[in-house]
Amino acid sequence: MGEAAPTPLDGLRVVEISDRIAGAYCGKLLTDAGAEVVKVEPPDGDPLRRVSVTGANPDGSDSPLFSYLNAGKRSVTKLSDDLKMGADVLVLTADRAAARRRDIDPGRLLQESPGCVVVTISDFGWTGPWSARPATEFTLQAASGLTGFRGDPAGPPISIGGDVGEYMGGAWAAFAALALWRRVRSGGAGGHLDMSMLEAVTLMQSGEWLHSALLRVPPIRRSVEVPSIEPAKDGYVGISMVTGQQWLDFAAMVECPELTEIDQLQFQIGRWDYRDWIRERIGPWLRERTVDEIVELGQLFRIPLAPIGDGATIPHMDHFVQRGVYIDNPAGFRQPRPPWLMSQAAAAPIRPAPGIGEADGETLWKPRDHGEPRAAGLPLSGMRIVDFTAFWAGPAATHALAAFGADVIKIESIQRPDGIRYSGGMRRDVDDWWEYGWVFHAMNTNKRSVTLDLQSDEGLQLVKQLISDADAVVENFSPRVMEQFGLGAQVLLDLNPRLVMMRMPAFGLTGPWRDRVGFAPTMEQIAGLAWVTGLPDGPPVAPRGACDPLAGAHAAFALLAALDFTGRTGRGQLLEVPMIETVLNVTAVQTIEFEVYGQLMQRRGNRGHGSAQQDVYRCAGEDEWVAVAVCSDAHRAAIADITGGTALEAWLATQGAPDAVEQLAAGGIPAAVVISPTLVTENPQLRHRGFFESLEHCSTGVNLYPCPPFTRFAGADRWLQRTPPTLGEHNTEVLTEICGLTHADLQRLSAQGVIGTRPKGL
Repeated sequence: MGEAAPTPLDGLRVVEISDRIAGAYCGKLLTDAGAEVVKVEPPDGDPLRRVSVTGANPDGSDSPLFSYLNAGKRSVTKLSDDLKMGADVLVLTADRAAARRRDIDPGRLLQESPGCVVVTISDFGWTGPWSARPATEFTLQAASGLTGFRGDPAGPPISIGGDVGEYMGGAWAAFAALALWRRVRSGGAGGHLDMSMLEAVTLMQSGEWLHSALLRVPPIRRSVEVPSIEPAKDGYVGISMVTGQQWLDFAAMVECPELTEIDQLQFQIGRWDYRDWIRERIGPWLRERTVDEIVELGQLFRIPLAPIGDGATIPHMDHFVQRGVYIDNPAGFRQPRPPWLMSQAAAAPIRPAPGIGEADGETLWKPRDHGEPRAAGLPLSGMRIVDFTAFWAGPAATHALAAFGADVIKIESIQRPDGIRYSGGMRRDVDDWWEYGWVFHAMNTNKRSVTLDLQSDEGLQLVKQLISDADAVVENFSPRVMEQFGLGAQVLLDLNPRLVMMRMPAFGLTGPWRDRVGFAPTMEQIAGLAWVTGLPDGPPVAPRGACDPLAGAHAAFALLAALDFTGRTGRGQLLEVPMIETVLNVTAVQTIEFEVYGQLMQRRGNRGHGSAQQDVYRCAGEDEWVAVAVCSDAHRAAIADITGGTALEAWLATQGAPDAVEQLAAGGIPAAVVISPTLVTENPQLRHRGFFESLEHCSTGVNLYPCPPFTRFAGADRWLQRTPPTLGEHNTEVLTEICGLTHADLQRLSAQGVIGTRPKGL
């Protein structure tokens, strides 16, 4: 037998001090990639050891969630100087005051160990007017706008079920730690990455403030997709349509040609006003057929349709069985494997989670000596990425990389621009209407756009020239597309042996669902996130794409792990990051607790699955709501003082939402106004921390753009250096400077349609 493949992060040392999922998941991602992670926990253990999301009563053993998040780590009950001085990365979940109580000062640590990367994770970050304010996942979703645009207006806004924001924060923290570690490895300085969970959660909404600004529409109000999750003969079927063509194909599939006769229905946002009319027409057709029959027919029409998965059914779906997605945890259950596959490196084996303090008294590491660091620049400066991605998940990955300093060259063509430039709605009063797509704007800052017709010989040769000197290629097409262009993995690795080719297909490169169409809502439906979102007596509700940026953060992390391997070994490789497997890792507790306890997570509206008493309450203003989480007896006593003994729901009904939240927050109670995602730019905490940066686009003017969820690096006053590019904006710059073309060459290629700045036919 041959030797086992090495792990991509072999030798990386991490200290994790965490009492929440975000920190533990950051540590899990690093552990799975081969890092040595030492968990520092109190003598009575991490609180997650005692958490059950289904209300099961563990028998004194560690909870399945803890065993999932902490497999393969070591545990100590004291942060020794040896650990601190030997660590490459220190991950801490604490605000500034809590860090001070633990005697952890990032500034002092970096003076003693300038090559260390310190990542702090807190609800609002260490600066700003809300930095000491209490919060939970539930109230952060409300403050970010994630809750405010979901649900029937006749009822309350609906939060996303599960702790999706915690996993988003963990993935971002792991990515940023590796980005800064890359700078250290090249002789630069470490630093303090101050992460705000509110900012990480806000990155899961689709930039609705840009939607309003660019398309000149009012703030979005809550609704549900139409159609979305609909009853079939034997259960619910998930329906997701992003493009106008998919709507036309759906109308043909359900034998309702009248659905094509109203132009407004081609866009999801236009279907809400026709919801009853649409459902009256499609309902009988759906109820006559089983979920499997509808999904199979949908594949023939290339429409993203899916069964609604839950904790009992997901691991048994044939695609996951054939791909071997679920693997054994030593604690006695199956869990999804890490959401990436590398051709040259492997994930670390799943080992037992540690007992409390099992490594106490051991000398785990010797101090690191990185030498005197050079001046610090952006962590990924000098990295070049050729980016074929489109829509949201792939561009979210390269958006993160570009913000941290990578040179991202976005490849489109005038024959096939990125579809997110005009999906969801368009301006009809401007000539360049394809330049107003709000998700495109949000996820493509700092990138350069080149248009190349890859079905032409010269276009193909030029893109190969760009790839020959690149560090990575990223694409998220269906599996067959890159091979059809002649750009399969082996071709590119022969061209550039140090290249990492990251592929982000919806369902992976193998398996029975390999060629299925799928967007983030499809993944949310299959992987259980939709199952736990919605009112108890109603159907599952679509989380609305939050898994696109979630998949992007995971992919950005995996790419840096693969590039770290290349830096040590000189070997490039194929990297596969299927979107569905990232979501399965986020919803893993559903399948794990069903297997261990036989308990199935259900929809609980806004009441959540934790120990907190939480809900969304109506206030006195028109359609005003607040999210409140009561987590302790101290919170209950504070509420009694604030309300004068009146029941919370009755008291809130007499209050304006902003004033009520300020009173509750002053009493130490997690609370937030449930806002439309369009209005998140007014948040004083986000403004104070500079989460939005202003850029002036040549077509759309001045707008606010989202940034990574961290304070800026020393010496850098901005995250964003470039506006989202217009189509082919950098053809001249890139093709002359990198490929050596002349202006005569560019004129000829433009005349032939190989390059251009307008979609073909316009």
